[in-house]
Amino acid sequence: MNPEEREELARLVPGPGDPVLPSDRYDLLKDHLMRELTRPAARPAGFRRRFAVIGVPLAATVATAVIITGLGIGRQETLTTDPKAADLLNRIATVAAAQRAVPVRDDQYVYIRTQGSMKFSEDDVRILRDARWTAVDGKRPGLSRITVLVGPPFRERDPFASYSKGTHDRRLNADPNVTSFRELEALPTDPDALLAEIYAGSKGEGDQTRQSAALETIGGMLADATLLPELDAALYRAAAKIPGVSVVDNAKDFAGRPGIGLTFKNGNRDNQADKDGEVDEDEVWVFDKKTLTYLGSDKEALLDTGIADALGKQPGD
Repeated sequence: MNPEEREELARLVPGPGDPVLPSDRYDLLKDHLMRELTRPAARPAGFRRRFAVIGVPLAATVATAVIITGLGIGRQETLTTDPKAADLLNRIATVAAAQRAVPVRDDQYVYIRTQGSMKFSEDDVRILRDARWTAVDGKRPGLSRITVLVGPPFRERDPFASYSKGTHDRRLNADPNVTSFRELEALPTDPDALLAEIYAGSKGEGDQTRQSAALETIGGMLADATLLPELDAALYRAAAKIPGVSVVDNAKDFAGRPGIGLTFKNGNRDNQADKDGEVDEDEVWVFDKKTLTYLGSDKEALLDTGIADALGKQPGD
């Protein structure tokens, strides 16, 4: 999460001089919210994601096995090859490479619409759709239009009113730490060179391995990469060179759309709880079984991508 998003979240919580809740409950909620929504994600600054809902660690493998030590755990786990998964990733890459590249101008915006969830407490998990417009050159403000599908109604002086049921617009200031579309265009499309660059910028945190950090980075670029066929294909072929992938024959994305999935077992063996008591469950990339189109993950569905001429406008308008 970038500093601007963190400031926005902090702003949503009223100051001590304007209490909405008893002070002890207020402090508890504020601390919990900021911890949940600003939890560090193991992504290098050079490859920041555009969204802040879901991280998707995934990988594929070559015909070898490797030993990976989970940092902070001291236990070793052998990640082995699944030829079926490697073959699937390479078929997905072939389909991606055959797509038509979209001409893009610097004055346009990348449009991405997703569906995911935001957890405010154990009893308050809100389902939302987030449509985002980000400047192609990364130098101009963007827009986030959040539609909360499942959540409480708007209430006056609610510290979380911007995430109440309904639609809310939020300005996205230009952030030099977020990878722009033009920067993605400049990445190498040779899978080996691309993987080397991703590894160079990837660093696992805590019990996360360098491999799973690299795969989270790859997952974070897939939505934008659907607009860049050569890069899209290279990302899947690069993922196919990292061990630990397996196929999920009957998967569903967060929106409930069925497909075939790929999942990566990261370095946190047996899905142990992290320092905040959260279990890092394996996540799944989901693809349409017939077309092999990327649908997103079981944690965040990718609903639409495109190029828009202005903030708030749909692609093609």
